[in-house]
Amino acid sequence: MKRARTALLSATAALAALAALGTAAPAASHPRAAGSTAAARDHTPSPGAPHRGTVAGARTPGHSPARERAARIFAEGRRAAASGGSLSRHERIPGGGTATPEAGLTHNWWGVFPQPGTHDGIMATHSVDASYRVSDSENFTYSPTTKAQNSCMEVVTAYWNSGNEIWAWDWCSDPGGPAKTVAVDAAFLATYTDGATGRPAYGVQMVQDDAAANQWSAYLYNYRTAAWDLLFRKSGKDRSGLSHGWDMFEIYASVNPATGTGYYCSEARKTVFDSAAVSLRRHGAWQPARPADSPWTEDEPQGRDFLCPPLKFLRAGANDHWTVRQ
Repeated sequence: MKRARTALLSATAALAALAALGTAAPAASHPRAAGSTAAARDHTPSPGAPHRGTVAGARTPGHSPARERAARIFAEGRRAAASGGSLSRHERIPGGGTATPEAGLTHNWWGVFPQPGTHDGIMATHSVDASYRVSDSENFTYSPTTKAQNSCMEVVTAYWNSGNEIWAWDWCSDPGGPAKTVAVDAAFLATYTDGATGRPAYGVQMVQDDAAANQWSAYLYNYRTAAWDLLFRKSGKDRSGLSHGWDMFEIYASVNPATGTGYYCSEARKTVFDSAAVSLRRHGAWQPARPADSPWTEDEPQGRDFLCPPLKFLRAGANDHWTVRQ
């Protein structure tokens, strides 16, 4: 059985506690991605652009056993990850991160993690690859994916075998799940992406509108109208179990017996996962994510722990730009 072969880790591989956070080494001591954060920021949507309209093509997903299974696995992996109180650091054992009991998938992640009390909004420019095709129904690549501390939603670039989509995952409902989905199709690419950095990328912004009600709004930047379009709005209690935010690369993967690596390792061989101009809003002002408020998950991630030895994790900026590629 594939599950038996691919359940590489015990579900007891817990995350380290939030107190285990340390100070990351300066980004200059690590590999740099091609291009520069400054160049990427030149094409970053203005956070103060008008907020009007709604995202074209966004829909509330109907009943789908495949999507509901994907949502269960997603939530299951996050619950296991949150058992240590933080996604920010997690212990390693040979072979990867944590395992998901239902599907026996290796679950692993890397990125920056804005800390509690540092922000009430997050913004980034996320790459998207419409040509990346996932073959196995139990494998998922969520990258980039971002969430603010205590926000009611996470905006996810979701690659799975039912299609490439942008999800607004609802964290303030029980159970949560994709509340809005947008297909990554020609219409989306023409309206919500800009190829100025060399690959299609979309702007995402999450802001807290009402602190007392914990109301949050998630927007995508419309390059045709030069305005932010509403994707999803929700208030309530964040049920993620995590007090910090994140902007990260994340996989749920199993081994392809034909290659000995994760299915995605060959399927996404030419895909570049990139998050640029990660910014935080505090006291009404937007500033780039910094080492002091947005530490890296870990200093030296290894591709083998993600079932893909050729994978490279590149710090393209001082905690406001990262790239994962082969």
